[in-house]
Amino acid sequence: MDIPQSTMTRSASEDRTSPRVAILFSGGVDCSVLARLAHDILPTDQIIDLLNVAFENPRALNAARSSSNSSRVKRQPVDSPKPTRREPKHPGLESQIKTPYDICPDRITGRTSFLELQQMDLSISYAFYFAARGSGYIHHPGNEQVQAYSTPARVLLSGLGADELFAGYTRHATAFSRNGFAGLLDELELDLCRLGKRNLGRDDRVIAHWGKEVRYPYLDEDLLRWALAAPVWEKCGFGHVQEQGKDRVEPGKKVLRLLAGKLGMAGISQEKKRAVQFGARTAKMLNGRTRGNQLLSLRESPRALMNMET
Repeated sequence: MDIPQSTMTRSASEDRTSPRVAILFSGGVDCSVLARLAHDILPTDQIIDLLNVAFENPRALNAARSSSNSSRVKRQPVDSPKPTRREPKHPGLESQIKTPYDICPDRITGRTSFLELQQMDLSISYAFYFAARGSGYIHHPGNEQVQAYSTPARVLLSGLGADELFAGYTRHATAFSRNGFAGLLDELELDLCRLGKRNLGRDDRVIAHWGKEVRYPYLDEDLLRWALAAPVWEKCGFGHVQEQGKDRVEPGKKVLRLLAGKLGMAGISQEKKRAVQFGARTAKMLNGRTRGNQLLSLRESPRALMNMET
């Protein structure tokens, strides 16, 4: 896999087994197949870190705290002093941020993609930003022990590209139901044409903040060439008679689901598609009145991320 050795000073045994690659892992079919293939390719004593993140709805937490406090604490007098405002962790940073261009002035895609980014992109960026940091906790199997951990891996694997190649999004099913294979092909072409300036640019800038390199196995040139040449009905199950019961396979990304089943991951092959922002619950971090397809304000992205770190 051409994973570079770490420059940190360690013993030979530690350097051989220490994680050199980590996977942005949600538990879905895309990243699970990557994890299995990486396990088969790398030496058996080489550790592979699976990075997963999850968030809680801040509005629900505040409501729960307010309800709990109101049941135990007497109402404060009218003339009681107001609670002091929490100072930001990075004072003065907000005034220094002019536009997102100041953060990545050397990236052409950084300038153009911000004109198209939506609230959904911000939710997805939250998940990748904190997952790529690689700092959190690990749970040891078989007991309740929780240990603080930071991955030393500098190379991350992402499942980006699987949905665009193998029709994994809900809108692909909608396009097929409306206009058949012709409509599905038009939707897939749209996704692939904007993949570089939107999804790839967004994810690369967020992950590069931590000095990590992200690789996209599903966008490998050979795999991409095969996927684009294969008939669309061989890559997904739309238009086919769907099996019922435990053997039923979702039509989206059917070729990938069949591969997962062949690799012995029957449960994974039947996992329903769940978007990153909903699986990690980062969509709940935004204002409840915003919609995922609402265009992102030019000043909102850095300010929102700054608020999450305070």
